[in-house]
Amino acid sequence: MSDQVVIFEELEAAGGSRIGVARLNAPRAMNALSLEMIHLLKAKLDQWAADDTIGAVWLEGEGDKALCAGGDIVALYRDMTEPRSDSRSVSEGDRFFTDEYELDYQIHTYPKPLIVWGNGVVMGGGIGLMSGGSHRVVTEHSRVAMPEVSIGLYPDVGAGWFLNKMPGRIGLFLGLTGARMNGADALFTGLADRFIRHDMRDEVKQALQQSGFGGLEGGAHAAVSKVLRRFEAGSREAMPQAVVREHFDVIQALTDGDSLVEVVDNLGQYAGEDPWLIKAVKTVAAASPASLTLTWQHYHDTLHDSLSQVFDKELQISKRCLKMGEFAEGVRALLIDKDLKPRWHFPTLKSVDPEWIDRFFIEP
Repeated sequence: MSDQVVIFEELEAAGGSRIGVARLNAPRAMNALSLEMIHLLKAKLDQWAADDTIGAVWLEGEGDKALCAGGDIVALYRDMTEPRSDSRSVSEGDRFFTDEYELDYQIHTYPKPLIVWGNGVVMGGGIGLMSGGSHRVVTEHSRVAMPEVSIGLYPDVGAGWFLNKMPGRIGLFLGLTGARMNGADALFTGLADRFIRHDMRDEVKQALQQSGFGGLEGGAHAAVSKVLRRFEAGSREAMPQAVVREHFDVIQALTDGDSLVEVVDNLGQYAGEDPWLIKAVKTVAAASPASLTLTWQHYHDTLHDSLSQVFDKELQISKRCLKMGEFAEGVRALLIDKDLKPRWHFPTLKSVDPEWIDRFFIEP
């Protein structure tokens, strides 16, 4: 297996065109997104955008377990906790978030069809990669979530944009609870466009090669859609039940509150027996109160923002998260010491200091 963190190849397609394939190659780490990966992807996407022979781009993860399980937060932890030399005027964490969001925005605004094969785990930074694709495919193995509140962070990578576009208050619920979704849920919430069985992946690539990217009124995007539509039609029996859609009315009731405290109280009073909802409620109870507050405020602050405005705000908040200690403590408890006993800055929601939270939203 190659030791390159991103594997690039170009597949010949009909009409003299080619498909640029990018494969995240860190399967032991569930293809966690590193700064090196980000730089390689940004450069190659720029190159392919300028190459007239590239008709479409395909992004996937190595192995069958994950597209991308999120950012390399262990590396970020080291940056937050190790002494910084005088020569490092910009921290690795600052650089990571800056370049990650630039990559995400690049994907959102890419001029050519960009197919993202969202098989397996797609979480955090993985959703950042997938959400901007022009053709986002999920499978029967997809597990999608934004679990940041459990590690002292908040849903970022454009979450202020895509969570606000979900039906009802589903986006708020998912941001506060980190609840996991399947492929059918990703379709319902607007995070994906097509459901195709994972064992059809190579066939889909071959069909794209054979079809080429011209000859249709809608151009290359329409050519890709035509191929994906055909394979989706043969995958319907494999689609799981959409859990989020099933619980939509309950979620709406639980999140119907004028304040974060009221909504979290509603969640805590859930008396049903559904295991998916019970797990979501437990996640909120154990989450960082500061992270829940950031999530609530960011969700509401970005309701009418453009995508670029959302990324600008998230960059400011995320840089502050690197300095305030909550994120480092969450990573320590979950992934470093693994004691699962984070010592959050504020023990309860009601004890969260509004002035402390305001520091995340005011430019230094």
